[in-house]
Amino acid sequence: MRVIRPATLADLPRLHPVVERAYRGDSARQGWTHEADLLSDTRTDLATLTTLIDGASRILIALDGDTILGCVNIASRGNGLAYLGLLCVDPELQARGIGKQLIAAAEATARDTFAADRVEMTVIDRRVELIAWYERHGYARSGETRPFPVAVDPPLTMAVLVKPLFDQRQLP
Repeated sequence: MRVIRPATLADLPRLHPVVERAYRGDSARQGWTHEADLLSDTRTDLATLTTLIDGASRILIALDGDTILGCVNIASRGNGLAYLGLLCVDPELQARGIGKQLIAAAEATARDTFAADRVEMTVIDRRVELIAWYERHGYARSGETRPFPVAVDPPLTMAVLVKPLFDQRQLP
């Protein structure tokens, strides 16, 4: 039975390898959402993950029993804006609806915990299939681009995508 809940410090050592497998290296190529053809460094580390689980930020994890299937980070940016990042699913488990469930949980957290009325994310602009997937889930390009957060050669650009959030309880 699949459960989505906020990650704790105790979860992070088991979560970190899932993130790395999903984003980098040959194992990531088993899935379709990887960055392994664009980047070869590590995606994150335990210290960074630790900063994402308290205060105005949450990492939500999808579990089947004790097995971590994937995660997403949702963070408040203030003024009704939340930021979604670090969405990943173990490459061997992709295309089973886990990512869709993680996004829904992140959007609910943004709305209900952070009082956000919109969610923003950045995606490497070369990731056309991934951007199209997000667009099918209600995100739209804002027209804004940002530089990749670390220097890489050749340089990468991030497309900014935004989705308005609506309180489903207020809809007829």
